[in-house]
Amino acid sequence: MDYVLPLRWADDRGLGELTAYLRALGRHVRIIVVDGSPPELFERHAAAWHGLAAHVRPAPDLRFANGKVNGVITGMRLATAEHVVIADDDVRYDEPALARMAALLARADLVRPQNHFARLPWHARWDTARTLLNRGLGADYPGTLGVRRSFFLRMGGYDGDVLFENLELIRTVRAHGGTELRPLDLYVPRLPPEAARFWSQRVRQAYDDLAQPARLALFLSVLPGLAWCVLRRRYGPVAAGACAAVALAELGRRRAGGGRVFPRTASLFAPVWVLERAVCGWLAVGAAACGGVPYAGRRLRRAAHSVRWLRRSAHSARRSAHSTRRSSRFTRWSSRFVRRSGSLGARKPAALCEPSQNGFAAESPQRHSATVARPAGIGTPS
Repeated sequence: MDYVLPLRWADDRGLGELTAYLRALGRHVRIIVVDGSPPELFERHAAAWHGLAAHVRPAPDLRFANGKVNGVITGMRLATAEHVVIADDDVRYDEPALARMAALLARADLVRPQNHFARLPWHARWDTARTLLNRGLGADYPGTLGVRRSFFLRMGGYDGDVLFENLELIRTVRAHGGTELRPLDLYVPRLPPEAARFWSQRVRQAYDDLAQPARLALFLSVLPGLAWCVLRRRYGPVAAGACAAVALAELGRRRAGGGRVFPRTASLFAPVWVLERAVCGWLAVGAAACGGVPYAGRRLRRAAHSVRWLRRSAHSARRSAHSTRRSSRFTRWSSRFVRRSGSLGARKPAALCEPSQNGFAAESPQRHSATVARPAGIGTPS
């Protein structure tokens, strides 16, 4: 199994901890670190990870706005194993989780495990409420995925000019007819962010909901509904809504043995998280109206493509590939036919100018070999 780790760091505060993790991880998988960090940090990483991982820059031909996708596609090109784990730099696999991932990838094209925070400061419990609500309604969106390399290359990768790149990859696999597994009990730890980073990501994470219109509409309705209740002094619906959020989060916490990794107090943060998302949802809509959300010095307008758009794109790609194969087969057939039979002019070029009693040289039908060479199509770039 190969392990692709895309990263771009502005400082090296976590270098020692990540190096220790890579040293332990390297006993079980081949590691490919695709590093988009500034030159001085890149050189420091190269020295620290020498012998632990293949350490490379993102491929120069990739120019997606989301740098993580450049790293993922570069890593998938360099991978040699059929089963590949893609993981953020804060994800921490152990040997049992890797073994389970390998077993699941034997029968699926994409595996979507469940992240949980290895440490639980207050803001990690707050963000865990989001995870629990997602589990209560279905499945969460983790910072790591398992993919089959052959299927990834066959579908040509995925679009990197989006903010919610994991959802884009998941939807692209679905659009190409791939099989997805969502094992709710495959728990993979991740390190919590610092509080400052947690706050900086609130609007950006809310922007992801623009790719899920029904979800966005639900959260946008919270503030108007809350204001109406307060103005009318009807606090019963507010309390009922808060209790419903806690109950749904608790349902998600208990699913698939989640009580082993998720604390009880995280469910109590559900109403707080819903209120946060309601506020940030409106800020995200405002950012979209202004051209997109800031990301790595640029603005990303699209959160992710719709499933319908991706299916149309996949269908067009398949039709184009089919036409290319037919055109290539016809061209090869025509070339073989020309070599075998030759054209009339090649056999007797002067005969085209020789008069006959009909005004032209007599031509036997079997001597004709009309060929029309069609240019081969251009394959879809990966």
